[in-house]
Amino acid sequence: MKQVEKTKDSLVTVTQKSSSPLTTWLVKSLSLSPFPSSGFFFSLSHTNSGLCLYLNTELGVLYWRLNPENYENDAELKKIREDRGYNYMDLLDICPEKVADFKEKLKNFYTEHIHADEEIRYCLEGSAYFDVRDRDDRWIRIWIKAGDLIILPAGIYHRFTLDTGDYVKLMRLFVGEPVWTAHNRPQEDHPARKEYIKNLVTEKVGAALEAY
Repeated sequence: MKQVEKTKDSLVTVTQKSSSPLTTWLVKSLSLSPFPSSGFFFSLSHTNSGLCLYLNTELGVLYWRLNPENYENDAELKKIREDRGYNYMDLLDICPEKVADFKEKLKNFYTEHIHADEEIRYCLEGSAYFDVRDRDDRWIRIWIKAGDLIILPAGIYHRFTLDTGDYVKLMRLFVGEPVWTAHNRPQEDHPARKEYIKNLVTEKVGAALEAY
């Protein structure tokens, strides 16, 4: 199955295996532009599932495929929240019409950073990109769409941006009172970063990927 993602420079054609709902790329450019040219990505169509598994077992990024049309009564979402202690929830629309100082906010989101806690995002509508650093400090781009729930572990370097649709509706989950503080790179002495690196070195940080 081919999907065409329009960038501001050109078209990137990605062949995605139908059994792999989470679309991912390995980034081969250091460009800071959220909408790079077509040469920006390695297309990993033949190993997309393997890259998703690598995100999970090696980098600690967790993923579930859920039904966004039934999020208010979804038993699987309820179980995830109960099992992981996510007692806080809110909904966030990110688009030019609903976010004040939109361009500046998006610039901040796209600045490489970590958090002291997990970042849990469930895409209900629209689509967007999360980029995460791998063990070799390369970017892996994750294209989240409606139904994708991902959890980024505390301490992982990452960034966020919209795709050319300029709209995403996200559910944010958190344990206790939410803290959204971003700590921009470098943060090698931050306790969350030290713990993340320790886990990378001593053990595989992920659990079994729910979607595969």
